[in-house]
Amino acid sequence: MPPRIPGVQRLNTFSLCLRPAVKPPTPAFLPITQTASVSQKEKRRVAKQDPYRWAQMQQRTNAHLERRQEIEAAREQQLGDPVRGIQTPFIESFDSAGQAPLSKPLVDDEGTPIEEPHPLPTSPHILNNLLAKGEVDTAIENAYALTQPMETEFTRLHPKELEVQKHEHEGQHAKAVEALQRIIDLEKGSSKDRRHANIRRCIETFGRHETDLTLPPKALSRGQQREVRPIRGGPDTGSSEVQIAILTAKIRALANELEKGRGYKDKVGKRDLRLMVHKRQRLLAYMERKERGSGRWQHMVEQLGLTEANYKGQITL
Repeated sequence: MPPRIPGVQRLNTFSLCLRPAVKPPTPAFLPITQTASVSQKEKRRVAKQDPYRWAQMQQRTNAHLERRQEIEAAREQQLGDPVRGIQTPFIESFDSAGQAPLSKPLVDDEGTPIEEPHPLPTSPHILNNLLAKGEVDTAIENAYALTQPMETEFTRLHPKELEVQKHEHEGQHAKAVEALQRIIDLEKGSSKDRRHANIRRCIETFGRHETDLTLPPKALSRGQQREVRPIRGGPDTGSSEVQIAILTAKIRALANELEKGRGYKDKVGKRDLRLMVHKRQRLLAYMERKERGSGRWQHMVEQLGLTEANYKGQITL
């Protein structure tokens, strides 16, 4: 019987590749140069065979690292803190609601002042209980005139008796004025009273009913005409710069409280701080898109100490 020769059973047993062959890479004619990254094995070899060269390498590396740290520190100082920004006199005046004329100097561990205090912007016309100095002065004058003893056609008083009543009236009026001054003093008020006072200061400083009269308007592009807007009927409380200033005052007050005692465990306070910071970031991005380069933008940034760290990139607390 002849031997059986195995043949091809199916055509799919052949693996034919119709793709073109891969060309070999072009040989590099340039000389091989040493890169900056050196393997650990090469580092050990250089340190063992040529200690002087290894010391030079280490010296260059340390110099580069020191220079990089200096550049990063200067950049961080220029950008400021993403939550607090750069501290300005107007920002420092939030702590006293515009009542302290000088700043509190930094002290060392022994309580010795390190720096000299500098002047702060004040608002002496803003008082506690949502009162203004002009209103209080007018009320005091009216109360003095209404309670002052005087002789009429129905009551005849002896001159000495009238003089005694006037003297008593002066003493009682002075006591009443002193008691009223203690009530309306913001330095003895609560944090809520200072917050209300700072909100009023932000409206007076950044409200467009005031800045439209003092700051130059935004430059117009070619072919654009300036809109004639009606005169505002009252204080501006809804513009972007006013809301940003109010949020900045609230952020500073809450951040100061979280740094005291066991504030690092206040999760609700941290969440509120994060929400306010991100809301201010959205308002700043909108304000930059609409008013960047204008006098209103420069005035807000300089007074509040805001930088790109406050409205660009991701802010994490």
